[in-house]
Amino acid sequence: MRIRRLLGLALATATLAGASALGAATAQAAAPTITSAECTDQGGTVASQPYGGTWCVLPDGTKVAVS
Repeated sequence: MRIRRLLGLALATATLAGASALGAATAQAAAPTITSAECTDQGGTVASQPYGGTWCVLPDGTKVAVS
């Protein structure tokens, strides 16, 4: 009975750790958006990709979604 309780506790801990990791990944995936005017003001270029939306490519190489 004690082994079963320990296995249950280990499973619950792993499930919670997985849920928090998924939440963190989802929060990180929701990238901020800027306008095309803000993009060009920061020295970036606005690029449209077919079926991929409009992106701002900043001088340091990062890509930010344009709203």
